[in-house]
Amino acid sequence: MSLRIAVVGGGIGGLSAALALLRAGFDVHVYEQARALGEIGAGIQISPNASRLLHRLGLKAAMDAVGVRPGGVRQRRWDDGRTLQRAPLGPEVETTFGAPYYHFHRADLANLLAAALPPERVHVGHRLVEIEQDSARVVARFENGVAAEADLLIGADGIHSRVRHLLFGPERPRFTGCVAWRGLVPAERIAGLGIEVASHNWMGPDGHVVHYWVASGRFMNVVCVTEQGAWTDESWTTKGDVAEALARYQEWHPTVRGLIQAFPETFVWALHDRLPLPRWSDGRVTLLGDACHPMLPMMAQGAAQSIEDGAALAALIEAMPNDIAGALARYEAVRKPRATKLQQASAANRIRFHLPDGETQHARDAALATSGDRSIANIAWLYAHDAAEVPNNGT
Repeated sequence: MSLRIAVVGGGIGGLSAALALLRAGFDVHVYEQARALGEIGAGIQISPNASRLLHRLGLKAAMDAVGVRPGGVRQRRWDDGRTLQRAPLGPEVETTFGAPYYHFHRADLANLLAAALPPERVHVGHRLVEIEQDSARVVARFENGVAAEADLLIGADGIHSRVRHLLFGPERPRFTGCVAWRGLVPAERIAGLGIEVASHNWMGPDGHVVHYWVASGRFMNVVCVTEQGAWTDESWTTKGDVAEALARYQEWHPTVRGLIQAFPETFVWALHDRLPLPRWSDGRVTLLGDACHPMLPMMAQGAAQSIEDGAALAALIEAMPNDIAGALARYEAVRKPRATKLQQASAANRIRFHLPDGETQHARDAALATSGDRSIANIAWLYAHDAAEVPNNGT
């Protein structure tokens, strides 16, 4: 009999994990607390380490239809716009690593993942309230009275994970001091800015601004991060003040100011950090993505790592269907070091992107110009990785 697997959380990580597990032959059902599937937020970057996994699930045509393939990534100086590093993201990256780099609107990516799943396997309006398990099964109980029995439960329910809370107790996030405004700008509002199809990162004292095209080039996704905010709400859906964001970046390059001025609206959220969990699994329950390794957005790897988690889980459970505990132990042994490395790299970039002008900033800029952290050679450890190729010994 095929293993029964319950995935709690219908976001990008949960849906991609369900697709990978379904393709491996398991009886998978997804339970989402919202009344309808749909991602909040705006842009998302999917690098080759994740796009190759989604292509194998038969999603290439759908991804090509709505995704944007950037030509490169530009690290730029905050005031004069000087390019400190320009690294490839287009054909050279795809040729080298065998998969493309994409920019998506989050909703577009979530919708194509959901469309690939049989509708009878996705259950919305299911808010988890309790988990019971023994040596033979796990039961998820939901607020609507439904009880779902499975052989394995996967918590893919994000940074505020209910599954994690039930397994390991409450967790207090740590406010980093960073606040971000995000905006989604229609292309016609910024036609005069002449912005190339690339990922742009403007680095300056106590802040940085990232922007790139999404939704087949119809919108520009813009995220402005500052060290000087007093906002502490972690929600992605809190309305912000465009004038406040513009005032924060009033001394920055005209392109940055022009993007912010073009915001139809903005949302503000506080960036929080979390200590690494001592473990991700308990019995027949495990976690993936932000539920177990949330990371700051400075490596653009949050969604990609959740996709990797799902692929690794599917491969390991397929290899060890009669040993759930062993498969979950190997999953954690394989995935945790990589996720921890990216958490640390993201935290380090927060400091590096926000250096004040001076000696340390000059040294950073010189390093970007010579070796470049996003060069093909220096980024290969990240983009060449294939999470579905899990060694049998779990190392």
